Amino acid sequence: MLRITKAEAAREQRWTLCGQLTGPWVAELRACWDHGRGIAGKSAATVDLTDVTFIDESGEKLLSEMRVDGVKFVAGGVDTKYLLENLKAKGERPLRRFIGPFAKGCEKSGVNKNGRNG
Repeated sequence: MLRITKAEAAREQRWTLCGQLTGPWVAELRACWDHGRGIAGKSAATVDLTDVTFIDESGEKLLSEMRVDGVKFVAGGVDTKYLLENLKAKGERPLRRFIGPFAKGCEKSGVNKNGRNG
């Protein structure tokens, strides 16, 4: 579930998200974003992700599109800050997606979480 709160001032919109930016909630945010930005025009926008607990790949894609539109982000958690930094990396694969397939191979080969066989 995702709660979306929008506050407007004379020259800025502030969007505060709380919950998970996944699946159908990404589409909901996109719809709210398209509608809200269409009405307000080109005023500055800030999206507060401090209370977001998880962001899936479709959420990452939307945040990347929002960044291209000039959005400033506020983040609190290490994972979210890392994700936002990777939005800046042009076309590079985020580390968690890059190493995912390799980690699955370790589990099948008998290597445990401590890196030891057994």
